[in-house]
Amino acid sequence: MQPIIGIDFGTTNSVVARLLPDGRVEAVRFPFGGELLDVFRTVLCFTAGAGGAPRHAAGPAAIEAYLEDPLASRLIMSMKSYLAQRSFSETRILTRSFTLEALIAQFLRALLPAEPGARIVAGRPVRFAGDMPDDALAETRLRAAFAEAGWEDVDLALEPEAAGYRFAHTLGGAATVLVGDFGGGTSDFSVLRYEPGGVTALGHSGVGIAGDSFDYRIIDHVVSPRLGRNDSYRVMGKPMPIPAAWYTGFARWHRLSLMRAPRVLRDIAEVARTADHPERLHHLITLIEEEAGYALYRAVSGVKAALSRAPQAMLAFRHEDFTVEAEIVRADFESWIAPDLARLGAAIDAALAEARLPHEAIDRVFLTGGTSLVPAVRRLFADRFGVERLAGGGEFVSVAEGLALIGQARATA
Repeated sequence: MQPIIGIDFGTTNSVVARLLPDGRVEAVRFPFGGELLDVFRTVLCFTAGAGGAPRHAAGPAAIEAYLEDPLASRLIMSMKSYLAQRSFSETRILTRSFTLEALIAQFLRALLPAEPGARIVAGRPVRFAGDMPDDALAETRLRAAFAEAGWEDVDLALEPEAAGYRFAHTLGGAATVLVGDFGGGTSDFSVLRYEPGGVTALGHSGVGIAGDSFDYRIIDHVVSPRLGRNDSYRVMGKPMPIPAAWYTGFARWHRLSLMRAPRVLRDIAEVARTADHPERLHHLITLIEEEAGYALYRAVSGVKAALSRAPQAMLAFRHEDFTVEAEIVRADFESWIAPDLARLGAAIDAALAEARLPHEAIDRVFLTGGTSLVPAVRRLFADRFGVERLAGGGEFVSVAEGLALIGQARATA
């Protein structure tokens, strides 16, 4: 039987699933540090090799390499978030320039070596992340990255459909299902009709908001004010606001590496000379220069997860003499993410509108991805469809497993 592999290349995590000879599908597990991991972090870390040429590690090994020597490392995260952005074509790392496709190919080769003859089905979001995303460009780049990694002929399938395909195996009969797939950079929704003879897609929608956006809100409200956001500096004696763009970049995982550009750091240092609180901007410079962003993002992601389990949680972060110790109340967090929740709600309604179905016509709702565990997100669905219709599970592996099953269906069609 032809090997069939589903690849969920994600913004934060990536997952691979194989179809087994007996028809079962299971996630590939990655050995690291004496453990077997179901998910592979979507990161690369570059360090200087022989002659100064860049060498790299991927996934958990990349994080380990970075933590060993952050000042001598270049950490690349959230590559998927750039796919639909024409403004990003390549970046220089140490002595070499890398296109976005080349960086993703480096990661994909580490995720799973090419298998001759295997049928590869990769996921893609309904809408790629970014401001005014170019979805056609993103798909072209994604295919090119897979080709450069050794997979010339790759099938693509929508990620929410893949998640729903896995869920369909648990249904007892015909049903109309809304699938919500929440990743790191995008959230996608599909209305699917399952019949004994197959599945029909009735409507889709997507939006570039997910887990990273919620992390951004925490950083923006709790951390950035301690780094000078909303402060002033003086130009010829006149007060001027500190540039907000610095904090937008600082709070976005995939943009932080761009802030290490010497020009940006010089501009921050120049503004600090006349700032109301120069020490705050000096902390910002230190965090950027010393690559402390990963540790900060890990702390923020941890407190976000804790707020899904408890009504309040403590954000604790320290780097040298910069310290954050702040208790975050879930109600405040939900007020910060209210604009994101509104856009998610509109996307849910857009999928139903495209399907030309009222809320009452949805039999089941299947939610997957870590952000689906956020109480305020679950309420979006409970308020529309009722708690009794909600289901979840396999939050991190369901898409990859569904992609492998889609590959099987396409192979036998």
